[in-house]
Order: sequence, then structure tokens, then C-alpha cells
Amino acid sequence: MCSVHKLPLEKHLTKTTGEPKTGEPKTVEIMKTHKIGIIMNGVTGRMGTNQHLLRSIDAIIKQGGVKVSPTEVIMPDPILVGRNEIKLKALIEQTSVEKYTTDLDSVMTDPAYPIYFDAQTTLRRFDAVKAAAAAGKHVYCEKPTAIKTEDAYKLYEICRDAGVKNGVVQDKLWLPGMLKFKRLVENGFFGEILSVRGEFGYWVFEGHTVPPQRPSWNYRKEDGGGIIIDMLCHWRYVIDNLFGPVKSVSCLAATHIPERIDEEGKPYKCTADDSAYSTFELENGVICHFNSSWNVRVRRDDLLTIQVDGSKGSAVVGLRDVWTQHYGNTPRPVWNPDIKQPIDFMDGWQKVPEQETYENAFKIQWELFLRHVVLDEPFRWDLLEGAKGVQLAELGIRSSDERKWIDLPELKA
Repeated sequence: MCSVHKLPLEKHLTKTTGEPKTGEPKTVEIMKTHKIGIIMNGVTGRMGTNQHLLRSIDAIIKQGGVKVSPTEVIMPDPILVGRNEIKLKALIEQTSVEKYTTDLDSVMTDPAYPIYFDAQTTLRRFDAVKAAAAAGKHVYCEKPTAIKTEDAYKLYEICRDAGVKNGVVQDKLWLPGMLKFKRLVENGFFGEILSVRGEFGYWVFEGHTVPPQRPSWNYRKEDGGGIIIDMLCHWRYVIDNLFGPVKSVSCLAATHIPERIDEEGKPYKCTADDSAYSTFELENGVICHFNSSWNVRVRRDDLLTIQVDGSKGSAVVGLRDVWTQHYGNTPRPVWNPDIKQPIDFMDGWQKVPEQETYENAFKIQWELFLRHVVLDEPFRWDLLEGAKGVQLAELGIRSSDERKWIDLPELKA
């Protein structure tokens, strides 16, 4: 374990240059730096390493911090926390981060680290976040925040009552495709949005011949796995923010592949759902249907595509690209299966151009959260929003078990 160096939260530096021609010394303001310590727990996993450490916090450090003004920045000061010292040392060597520890308790009590970030497996999150709030840490964590709505909402209450700022990762809102979609809405492209159809997934190899691309715990219910608890948390904030609040859900879960191979090369039984077929009715009357599967081969533009059909136009939204078809460009097909289809339906779509600069979605939200903590700027993606995602997932599972539509009760602030 490395030692933890306590650093001041804020420093303001100036220097005096040599004598100018007027004979008066010239004072040059260097930079006002808000140094903010962050406990990063669980970033040795795939998502924690790639998105939160390498492409977010390390990238922010290397760019010189979060720019507040020409003379003011917020500079992250992270310490990596985990159970595997070998993995932690490897990340230290790979990044500009200098500190790590395997002793979470030691940094929880250290005032040099006012932010606690959690990217552990889901079942480890509740106790750690609860302890962080009790220690007065501001909390930022991955989704799902829990497996049960009761626990997720309790974490929100704990942080609220402790008076600590809190947030949940909702990265897809800042993907280039989603931002392009929002611009189309702002410009009235769709008219009235009628329906939304999402297709997510890809083939995750079982491991018998080709190595799997996902960890084995994803497919064990007893370890917090399952595609419903994973993806319906995403669909809740995507739908709520882009299309309207979810009113009710109908979901069918399936475990299509019964056995996979774990990290040690041993076969294991898949006890969690690996596919979900979900329909959501929104409060504004829009109907959304999302298919989510780790057992599907991709013949579409991206791993996630969302087709939005409106009265005046439609769009197919991917992770980065968006294709549109306006009312005036809509073909007029006639059903006739006895002849070759004369219309090239793909030809009638136009690609939305790159009108803005797009950064990593996780990094954008990290910068917003850091500004929230340091500057008290608004940040509405709190643990209550995280609880809403868990609620949709839990009710999706219930809908599948009971084979019926389920209305969503309001989770109040």
C-alpha cells in the first residue's frame, strides 16, 4: 500500500516578473487551482479502467484539469482503491495517477479525498456508498446503484440526509448520437414523436472455443448479473431524458444460453437473464420498445440503434451517427411480394453532419460532477435518478415473472 499525501483543496499562485520599461514590477496571475481528491474504488474492472480512469480522470489530468476560466481550473487528485495490488500497480504505471491503496478505510477518513467514486460490482456498492456518506464524502457511482429499488432509494436518502453531493453515471446522454438527436428535437424535425424502437446487443461468446468478452458474474443472478438490471437502468434515463417519463413496463426475460465458461476455464450455469424484450408506455403517450440481448448477431449500424418515428420525420440514432428521413423524402411503397422490391429503402436516408465537437461521454459527466462539487453548479443526475433506473429494472423482472404490465410508482425527492 502506498502512503496517502494530503494536499490542500485550493491554492492560488502568483509570481512577479522582472522590471518592465515603466520601472514597475509586473504581477502575472498564474492559475487558481482547485485540487480535489477522489477515492476511485473498483476501477481495475473493464469499465472502470477504460472509461472512468483512462478516458476520464487521467485524460482530465493530462489536459490540465477542468477549465473554469482562463485563470482557474479544477484538478483531480485520485487515489486508486482495490483488492488486487498487482492490478493497481499496473494502472499506476499506465497512467499519470501516482497513488493507490488496498485499505479503503484509511482513505475514507482522510479529508484530502472529499469525493468517493464507486465502480465495484453491484452487490458491493451499498455498504461502500453508505460508509462514504457517513464519512462526509461526496458520492459518484456507477449504475445500477443497487439490485433492489428499496436499497437504491435508501442510498439516495442516506446521501441526502448526510448533506453530501451525489451522482450516478448516465453516460449515454452525452454520446454524439444522442446529442445529435437532441438538436433535431430542438429544431422541430420530428413533429410529434409517435414511437421509439431500440435494438441493443451483440454476440458474447460462451467461452468453449472463442474467449468471452464479458465477465462471468454478468450471467449469475446470485452475483448481481443479468441484462435487465444492467440495461433497463440505461433505458430509464435515456427514455426519461429524451422521449418522456416512463409510465408502465411490459417485459419478457430469457436465458437463451444455459452454460458458459468462466475466467478460470471452468463451465458454470447461467442463472441470470441474457436477453430482455421490453415495451414502455410513456406518460405522453409515446410507445418505446427495446430489445436487449447478449445473444444476437449485429446487422445494423451500431451495437445500439434507436429508431424514432415522428409525424414529420424519422431518425435512426446510433452511438455516434444519426440518419434521418424527412416527410418529403419518405417513399411510398406498395405491398407486392411477387416482384423484386423496386425501392432502395436505405437510399432515402441522410446522415446528420458533424456540427459540433464531441468528447468522451463519461468524461463530460465527470467534469460536470467535479464542477458540481467544487463550484456548486447544478447536477440533476443524482442517486434519485439512479434509483429510478433500478426501479424500472426491478419492475421489468416482475413483469416478466407475472406476465403482465406494471405501472411505475413515483419515487419522490
